[in-house]
Amino acid sequence: MSTLLLNTLTGKTSAGSIVVTGEGGSTTTNLQQGVAKAWVNFNGESTAATVNTFNIGSLTDQGTGQYQFAITNDMANVNSVFTCNTGNRDEDNAGYGNNSQVGTDTAGTFHYEGMNIPSNANQDTTNGHAVVHGDLA
Repeated sequence: MSTLLLNTLTGKTSAGSIVVTGEGGSTTTNLQQGVAKAWVNFNGESTAATVNTFNIGSLTDQGTGQYQFAITNDMANVNSVFTCNTGNRDEDNAGYGNNSQVGTDTAGTFHYEGMNIPSNANQDTTNGHAVVHGDLA
């Protein structure tokens, strides 16, 4: 067994590009393209607050079920990829009809919206998550 200890990985040909060989050995992927550039775990009830984050500077509660996040190190443009989910539960710890959506506002901010499907109305999110992939500025 070997252990590799280092603080920095730098591409040989291009400092910001490291190519990784895929599982089958015949394809490659760019390491930087596959790494999440920002993520957040938050509680949107009462006083909305982040629980754990990476590259997220702040959370702004914009009303029932609506939140805006500021990215600390901006994305290169507004064409990033966002993934989100909501973890609301009832008193029996059973999930109920909720949905969440996320989208970009600017290269430095994105919004998240939580919704109760049966009532077709926004609802504060008990446990929300969002992940951002794309190129940093």
